[in-house]
Amino acid sequence: PPQKQPSSIVTAFWVASSTRIMSLQEWFFAVPPITRTYVTGAILVTASCSLELFSPFSLYFDLRLVFFKLQLWRLFTNFFYFGQLGIDFLFHMFFLARYCRLLEDGSFRGRTCDFALMLILGGSLMCAASAFVSAPPFLGSSLAFMMVYVWARRNEDVRMSFLGLFQFQAPFLPWVLLGFSVLLGNSSSVDLIGIVAGHLYFFMDDVFPL
Repeated sequence: PPQKQPSSIVTAFWVASSTRIMSLQEWFFAVPPITRTYVTGAILVTASCSLELFSPFSLYFDLRLVFFKLQLWRLFTNFFYFGQLGIDFLFHMFFLARYCRLLEDGSFRGRTCDFALMLILGGSLMCAASAFVSAPPFLGSSLAFMMVYVWARRNEDVRMSFLGLFQFQAPFLPWVLLGFSVLLGNSSSVDLIGIVAGHLYFFMDDVFPL
């Protein structure tokens, strides 16, 4: 018996779906490598914790567990967990993807290793600081804030708007975000750690390069 041919509607749907998949794939691989890796890792780790595949308690940073129990993975995993899935998580992913990509496509274009070293240095400073100050157990948001600070200092002429209420120059962006976070009742320590780490890197790389 003759085979039934797929209808034009089914064919059109298949073509459209394939096009969307290809477009998504092209977009994904158009994202620079470090941004793509970090954001993908953060989404996978956070989603895995929400699905209870493993516990956030096995990821957070603790100096005693790192150095006395040799749980060295905590030096890295604490930067990939961003809390429960929800609006706050999406907000963090937006800022992480945006400013990580702006740096990697901007002042670090063609310098992937230098960008990776910046993140490693920043993360190391934050982990070291936790020995002396009360730091959050997960430092991914602080690392993202460090990227915001470095981008803002390197783009001094960019004018920005906050919720359409007022305009300001880019170097004030970290402080505007810090003030808004405090108004919402959040702790300032997460943002301040990122600001300090970002300022130290900016000072060493831009003001008095070693």
